[in-house]
Amino acid sequence: MSKTQQVLLAHGRWSMANLNVNDPGLKRYICVKPVAVFHTGGRHEHRRFGKVSVPIVERLINKMMHPGKNMGKKHLNTNIALQALEIIYLRTKENPLQVLIRAIENSALREETTRIAYGGIVYHQSVDISPLRRLDIALKHMADGARSAAFSKPKTIEECLADEILLAASYDSKSFAVARREELERIALSAR
Repeated sequence: MSKTQQVLLAHGRWSMANLNVNDPGLKRYICVKPVAVFHTGGRHEHRRFGKVSVPIVERLINKMMHPGKNMGKKHLNTNIALQALEIIYLRTKENPLQVLIRAIENSALREETTRIAYGGIVYHQSVDISPLRRLDIALKHMADGARSAAFSKPKTIEECLADEILLAASYDSKSFAVARREELERIALSAR
């Protein structure tokens, strides 16, 4: 394999050359640049919108590091995410990064509610949601769904994360992320 072919691989495994994002709102915010290791070390932290340049798999890994059992264990969460991507590849024979992008597009919210207070009266108002927040919430719901599916169950977290991504990619309402999207958008629709 030549050096230029290795540069186009994510973690030396899956091609990042022909990945496409169909959602025009998320196109600028899903980073698919190839990296050897999914660890930027917080270099993006002090720049405004610096998260945009963090690879999408690393953002999923960071969302998996939730307070609790896996908090702060980046290497463990990297292995979980990479094994989940490998499971997706074995089940679909498709590029798992493309499946992940499709899952994010299907589970990203379009509108949500905010609280507005006039005097002592508080009510909810429907608002559009920014693309960066859409992406963050979609990744958070996928990680939460995998974590809750694996808690006190015989299935491993890797299998649960792969199942969550596959269900979200096919827009199945059994997916925690898709179910949360539909619920929050229904609430926002009633608050218009």
